[in-house]
Amino acid sequence: MSPVVVFAHGAGAPSSSDWMIRWKELLAKALQAVEVVTFDYPYISGGKRGAPPKAEKLVDFHAEVAKKALAKYAGHPLILVGKSMGSRVSCMVAGEEGVDVSAVVCLGYPLKGMNGAVRDETLLQLTVPTMFVQGSKDGFCPLEKLEPVRKKMKFVNELHVIEGGDHSFKIAKKHLLSKGSTQEEAEDQAVRAIAKFVSKYLTR
Repeated sequence: MSPVVVFAHGAGAPSSSDWMIRWKELLAKALQAVEVVTFDYPYISGGKRGAPPKAEKLVDFHAEVAKKALAKYAGHPLILVGKSMGSRVSCMVAGEEGVDVSAVVCLGYPLKGMNGAVRDETLLQLTVPTMFVQGSKDGFCPLEKLEPVRKKMKFVNELHVIEGGDHSFKIAKKHLLSKGSTQEEAEDQAVRAIAKFVSKYLTR
C-alpha cells in the first residue's frame, strides 16, 4: 500500500527551501506516496528565523503532525523522513506512543554535536527499520563514527553513501567530472536506494 510520508526540515531552512521542495518531489515519486507532508517547526514558521531549540523540544509538535497524517490516511503505512536535525527528531518521534511508524529515513543525520561529541542515544533506542543517506564528506556525520553506532543499533538499518557529498549531498564539480557523473544521477541513486529499503517495510 502507498505510504504517507512526513518529511521534516533541518535546523537552518524551512520546508519552503529549494532543497526541501526538490526532495519532496523526489520522495513522492520514488515512494509512490499518497502524500508527502512537509511542515515548519514553530521556531521557524511564519517567516521567523529563531535559533532552533533542543531537538527534544520539537518532538511533541512533530508527533502531532505524524498523528494527523495517520488519521487522514488510515491504514496507510507511515514513513518518517528528516533532513539533518529533522532526521534526529524523526527518530525520537518513532519511539513515541500512538505513532505507528513503518520506517525512518535519515537524510544527513547529525551524529556529531556542536561540541564534537557523538550523539548516538536516540539511534540506539530505535526499534523501527532505519535508512541513512549520508554524504561521504559530511562533517556532521563522519562515516567512520556512524559505522560502530549502526552495528550497536537494535534494529535493522542500512546506509547509502553519496560519494563526495556534503551535509546537503552537494558534490563538488571536480569530483563529478572525475566520476563522469552528475548531481542529479547521484541523488537519483540515493532515492532509488530509499525506495528499495522502504518497500520491504510497507506494512503496519
